[in-house]
Amino acid sequence: MNSETVIYLGRESLFTVLLVASPILGASLVIGILVSFFQATTHLQEQTLTFVPKIVGVFAVMVIFGSWMINVMLAYMSNLFINMNSFIMIK
Repeated sequence: MNSETVIYLGRESLFTVLLVASPILGASLVIGILVSFFQATTHLQEQTLTFVPKIVGVFAVMVIFGSWMINVMLAYMSNLFINMNSFIMIK
């Protein structure tokens, strides 16, 4: 395995992780901003108020985008397994 292959595998794995995690992180970010805006406008300073909406939002995003996330991960893993012979060089 040469350095180009290692860099390619690292880049593809990081891209896959970012692609799979982005819907969940985006939903958490949007819900957190909305709850913070609500807390600022109503002067309600309860720290635990953000947990329930975030949990519900992340669960909803996982239900909606779950099959897509699994398909992206399966495509990456099948690419790894199909090309395993080219990654491993036995001397």
